[in-house]
Amino acid sequence: MANIEQLQMIHAPAAEVYQALTSAEGLAEVWTRDLLVQKYIGAVNEFHFGKGDLAKMEIIELVPEQRIVWRCIDSDPEWIGTTISFELEEKNDQTVLTLCHANWQKVTDFYRFCNYNWAMFLYSLKRYCEEGEGMPYQERTF
Repeated sequence: MANIEQLQMIHAPAAEVYQALTSAEGLAEVWTRDLLVQKYIGAVNEFHFGKGDLAKMEIIELVPEQRIVWRCIDSDPEWIGTTISFELEEKNDQTVLTLCHANWQKVTDFYRFCNYNWAMFLYSLKRYCEEGEGMPYQERTF
């Protein structure tokens, strides 16, 4: 099994980062504007990326200002059954966010592509929390 792990420092309180990662408003600005999001354990959130590209994430853990965990139940076959966790810790007037996309079956080209895209997700989250404007899928030109 392989994991993608990323770290991002965000100059914003953990409560703001948590809100960005659990609300339709925040995720629309950070990841994709085409989404259906609810905020409770067991909810299945939907994220659309262009024609026919859908990711369905079940919320399996929510600890305000500390931890969010999703399990992929529908998407690219390499994602199904993987988990995405966001660990938040406030340190020195910033939030340290650790993202882990866990339980990949193997390292593939798609795994490498997703590694890059999770870094872009974290950059978008940082911009949104610090500057009020993210970089969702629909705004990317690369």
